[in-house]
Amino acid sequence: MTLDPQELGQSHSDLAAILQGLRKRAGLSGVQLARRVSMSQSKISKIETGRVTPSLVDVELILRALDAPPDLVAHVTALARIANTEWQDARALQRKGLDRKQVELAALERSASRFRYFLPTMITGLLATPEYIRASLAPFPGDHAKAIAKKLERQDVLYESAKRFSFILTEQACRWPLVPGQAMAMQIDRLASVSRLPNVRLGVIPMAGHMPWAPLNVFTVYDESLVTVEVSTGALVFREPRDIQEYLDEFRVFEGFSLWDEDARVKLGEWADHCRGISQDI
Repeated sequence: MTLDPQELGQSHSDLAAILQGLRKRAGLSGVQLARRVSMSQSKISKIETGRVTPSLVDVELILRALDAPPDLVAHVTALARIANTEWQDARALQRKGLDRKQVELAALERSASRFRYFLPTMITGLLATPEYIRASLAPFPGDHAKAIAKKLERQDVLYESAKRFSFILTEQACRWPLVPGQAMAMQIDRLASVSRLPNVRLGVIPMAGHMPWAPLNVFTVYDESLVTVEVSTGALVFREPRDIQEYLDEFRVFEGFSLWDEDARVKLGEWADHCRGISQDI
């Protein structure tokens, strides 16, 4: 059987309906399918009613148990990947208010306990000074005062000892002159200060030597259950375990090229001194 990909749709409900239809066409009850794939009958029911989004592994097991033809397997697994991915449009978020995004991020930070941030372009709000935050919001319309307050409020999470943070910043992210020289020096000093917190690891990647891997995007991994990937027009949110594992693997690669602890603080000190020198020259 061949289905046009457009017939499959791109929603959780379409995926649920297709899987339910395939089961019924195979002449199996939910209990029988559950036995074949070693899942509970209640999980099968929740998948088929759209209350649970199945992972790619779940979908592959179900399709194999239903002896689905290869062309349909390709279509349905592609749909499952879409169902496990969310797009957050930057313009839509801005219309809701600049502080709205901060509320959503705070909720993620409350629910997770292990955080990994890869920052190739800019310094994230959790590590930013008020002046740096103000400059980062300047291009966008909205209530800046409220958004700045929310960003600074979120920084309290760094002092929760039960949570663990790992930040990797490239030299470009640390030194991009978003604010004047003296303010950049203070911002870099803050990075060094935060790196001394017992629950924080902060690494930097200098632009020197050979780097056989090119970073593409800012991304954050929350525990091992969700990844956000930032682009100019918004953010992608991945919940599929295989996608999450790819970003964890990428993070580990960059860990190996990073300076940590005192080595990182020495390098940060050099960059901060350079910014102060530029400020004095001006």
